[in-house]
Amino acid sequence: MQDLTLLLVIGGTIVTALGIYASFLLVKLYQQNQRHKVFLARAEQQQKEAIETRNNTILESVFVIAAATKQGQCDLSEAAIRLYKLMEALQADKSVDFAATYPAIYELYEVVKDMPRGEARQQTEKRARMRFDLERMKAETRLQETIAVELDAILSTKSS
Repeated sequence: MQDLTLLLVIGGTIVTALGIYASFLLVKLYQQNQRHKVFLARAEQQQKEAIETRNNTILESVFVIAAATKQGQCDLSEAAIRLYKLMEALQADKSVDFAATYPAIYELYEVVKDMPRGEARQQTEKRARMRFDLERMKAETRLQETIAVELDAILSTKSS
């Protein structure tokens, strides 16, 4: 009987010790999860801030290009390419469905996007260059007024 009591006391002590250790581990796990949640919240906030900063930088460039184009300092075709590429890079709540929002600029972009530029243009034979120029100028002339309205719309978002 004494052996049984001793075994029960030892068994109870072991079970109690294991219960205390398990409780200790559960507390540690809870604390680790709380730290992880805080870390994730900070990382998410930093990512949002980085996206916001990037979007603001992109939009600043968009406004400069739109203003320069309105003032005749930037070619319509070049502006269409630059504006499309920049606005496609916007993220989160600033992202834009460019084709739907600015259809004339997008149409001009579609006309000129595959035309050679810079050094590649110089490598193109003269007849092909002239054909590209004619196609580009026709599109620019046809879309000029509508693009001016769309540039105004872009610039009006600057204050928003």
